[in-house]
Amino acid sequence: MLPCLLALDTSTDALAAALCTPAGRWHLNEVGGAQASARLIPALMGLLQTAGIGWPQLQAIAYGQGPGAFTGLRTACAVAQGLAFAHGTPLLPIDSLQIVAEDAHAQAAGKPASDTLWVAMDARMDEVYAAAYRRTAEPAAEWQVTEAPRLWTWPALADAWVAKPPAAVAGSACTAFAERLPFGTAQRWPEANNRAAALLRLAEAAWQHGRGIRAADALPLYLRDKVAQTTAERLLAKAAAASA
Repeated sequence: MLPCLLALDTSTDALAAALCTPAGRWHLNEVGGAQASARLIPALMGLLQTAGIGWPQLQAIAYGQGPGAFTGLRTACAVAQGLAFAHGTPLLPIDSLQIVAEDAHAQAAGKPASDTLWVAMDARMDEVYAAAYRRTAEPAAEWQVTEAPRLWTWPALADAWVAKPPAAVAGSACTAFAERLPFGTAQRWPEANNRAAALLRLAEAAWQHGRGIRAADALPLYLRDKVAQTTAERLLAKAAAASA
């Protein structure tokens, strides 16, 4: 029997939310970004209303932990944490890059070119959030981390891929860095098909493996320590560019 799980992710420009109950599964994918903070709570309430359940019936809430957009990670973590505190619900942190891997696996109909899949997401500022995962065998399939999520400059990632070419890559960097990264003959999935469904599958797996945490322990996963320059730094950069 399915548990009652709510899942949410705003780590990218898309808002993904999903719900499962013993009666079935519901998925929501829509534009996120600047709209995510205003849309997230109404979207979650809509899912619960459609399923005919209330907040107290949830057994856990999953949230996209990161890496990803700074504001989006704060939004998802804060909303999940607030709901968990209010209703005494455990939380399930989900690796946001694994959501991309899970979606690509579904697009490949479970038969990707390799059992190791790189996820590479455009992090702006000529940088890439990237990690590599290996999927274990069925029936208890899981994603194992072979290269932990980190923030790469695109030349550093290019060097890594020249040394060891990837067989399969998923994520927005497939498009954003199409001319700069050495994808070679790698099978690629640049776009997500159903991010919310992938998120929910990972949430169900995390629940089955007892990975719930207390609301007080919930944190986003930031990989970029500095997200903006000060006014002085911007002026220095502008002066340096003008004198170059």
